[in-house]
Amino acid sequence: MTDNTRAATASQRPEGRAASALRFATELLAWVATPWALADHSWLLAVGSVVVLIGLPTIFSTPGDKANVIISVPGWATILLVLLQLVAAVVSSWVAWPPGPAVCVTLLAAVTLVTERRRWWWLLSADRLAH
Repeated sequence: MTDNTRAATASQRPEGRAASALRFATELLAWVATPWALADHSWLLAVGSVVVLIGLPTIFSTPGDKANVIISVPGWATILLVLLQLVAAVVSSWVAWPPGPAVCVTLLAAVTLVTERRRWWWLLSADRLAH
């Protein structure tokens, strides 16, 4: 593997453009599929889901992971927010859409889980906090 993530030390955020792109694509699908799945039950839930899925990661972030941190949280909290997005994308796609697109979303989320591993190890590392 010859990407920039190998060059990152424990104190530097791993650079993974592919991982970031896959994570964003999955988040985008969560933002679309979740309100779509909830709209039949309640439009308030549908709107609330978008506020939660977009708002929480915007407000809460780990220093060093994003340029602008509004409310600082530890790395494990950022990981939980990403997992929330992934689960929302997969579950909502199966509720809202036919099996074909839902399978594609599920595969994308699985690949995203694999590509996020370096960032997650970095978020959990004690060395990240030392520098």
